[in-house]
Amino acid sequence: MTTKKSFDEINEKIRKGKAVVVTAEELIGIVEEKGISDATKYVDVVTTATFGPMCSSGAFLNFGHSDPPIKMEKIELDNVSAYGGLAAVDAYIGATEPSKDRGIEYGGAHVICNLIDGKKVHLKAYSKGTDCYPRKELDTYITKDSINEAYLYNPRNCYQNYSAAANTSDRTLYTYMGVLQPGLGNVNYSTSGELSPLLKDPYLRTIGIGTRIFLAGAEGYVAWQGTQFASGKPRGENGIPLSSACTLAVIGNLKEMSTDYIQPAVFEKYGVSMFVGIGIPIPVLDSDLLFNLSVQNKDIYTNILDYSVQRSSKPVLAQCSYEELRSGFVSIEGKKVKTSPLTSLYKSREIAQVLKSWVAEKGFTLQPPIAPFPKEVTLKSLEIRGL
Repeated sequence: MTTKKSFDEINEKIRKGKAVVVTAEELIGIVEEKGISDATKYVDVVTTATFGPMCSSGAFLNFGHSDPPIKMEKIELDNVSAYGGLAAVDAYIGATEPSKDRGIEYGGAHVICNLIDGKKVHLKAYSKGTDCYPRKELDTYITKDSINEAYLYNPRNCYQNYSAAANTSDRTLYTYMGVLQPGLGNVNYSTSGELSPLLKDPYLRTIGIGTRIFLAGAEGYVAWQGTQFASGKPRGENGIPLSSACTLAVIGNLKEMSTDYIQPAVFEKYGVSMFVGIGIPIPVLDSDLLFNLSVQNKDIYTNILDYSVQRSSKPVLAQCSYEELRSGFVSIEGKKVKTSPLTSLYKSREIAQVLKSWVAEKGFTLQPPIAPFPKEVTLKSLEIRGL
């Protein structure tokens, strides 16, 4: 008889403290021991996680009104520009925005993490002045406790697979995938593989708008499909896309977050980014979903792209599994090339374990998607057109 479970049934077990919760890595051993059918009956929730650079991230802030008030049109936080084209004292600071005086050594990601840590941040604002907002300049210091709202809103996080990067040219390349050595000197990749959330539910059966998640040490939610969401990418026989596919837009209370699970990063000669920790609990609804959840690195493949080709569509040098990438070396055109992860497997494992304890011990229930994500979405490219 086929085992089927519902969100409600699993949540009731969570509330009673009776749910069996395991990480995606732990599940693999359980399936090897029990098989798919018995493991489906046994396990209720599988936690997944990733901790890697997610450039499309930032925070909305509301500073509160000064007296006399100001309509903030130009805003700087620790000399990093924030977007002020909202209401009078609302702003959005992007993680990758560089400092005006320190360049990429300090940027929006550093400001965000300093706020999370409770540090003072220097706020300067300018305005032309209006009858209802007469102040024209403001110079003060803020903390997360002195302002009203502060919430992380990341338009594109948690990529479902991501192509690895290499360089066939004769010069060193400095990219958002790290430093790429000439002549196929190295391969960099960015995912937690068999722990990665969207690889474990490849058709997003349980992940959608409203899904409750672990976000940078706090409770967060999936707000929408992420930008550059591409559910129509080619997939392998196990349903997993072979290249960059779906993404998530996520939101959470910055004031409750911890820099144990979110950190600024500087990519040499490229720019600022931010490492973001995300964990998603996935309910075991049936054996088909458990099969997806138990897929291993050896069966998850990605492409290795040549970043020396300065086009949006880059040639594929090779295709390999995450088991091969994790081994430290891959073979490209008969050459043994060393590999390095940008994603921290150590932190990903830690997040999966923390989320496991939240579900098993703290009653962190699972939110069914309020709405599913669209199917077969393809990406549009930007055409450069004249008048």
